[in-house]
Amino acid sequence: MTPNPRLAARYAKSILDLSLERGQLEDVYKDMLLLKQTCRDSKELVNLLRSPVIKSDKKGKILDAIFTGKISPLTSAFITLLLNKDREGHLPEIAQAFVEQYKTHKGIATVKLTTAVPVSDDVRQVILQKLKTERNLQQVELDTEVRPELIGGFILEIGDERMDDSVAFELNNIRKQFQNNDFIYKIR
Repeated sequence: MTPNPRLAARYAKSILDLSLERGQLEDVYKDMLLLKQTCRDSKELVNLLRSPVIKSDKKGKILDAIFTGKISPLTSAFITLLLNKDREGHLPEIAQAFVEQYKTHKGIATVKLTTAVPVSDDVRQVILQKLKTERNLQQVELDTEVRPELIGGFILEIGDERMDDSVAFELNNIRKQFQNNDFIYKIR
């Protein structure tokens, strides 16, 4: 089964609208975060959901065993709907699409900061404040990642925009310039 972003977006929109209508948006958001994380942590569960060999009722029993008491009745009913329509294989993408649509609805911008070493809380707060003022963002969710191979500097990703100011990036640029002989006169 190949991922279908349009299908995932449609189902995510329907559960978002229904949760808004019923005043259960925050509960469903927490449920979708749990579903997303569970699918991310368990490739076996994702493979089970996408398996054409395993029947939907069996998948439903497994999902019930995992999530009963952990998700709201609305999310549980939504999963049942997916099972009835043979769309359970798209659950990981639907959960991801819901989280993105929720953030858009709430005006939350997700920013990813990748550094060579962990950043302190003070630096984190300075970055958040600078993003809010310079980008005119109301709410910012800052995800951080540490990748020592960057050597120093940072990579900042805001939506589709990426600013790479890492030492590794600069060294790679210098290497390319030397490969192109930009610093060496060509002798004929």
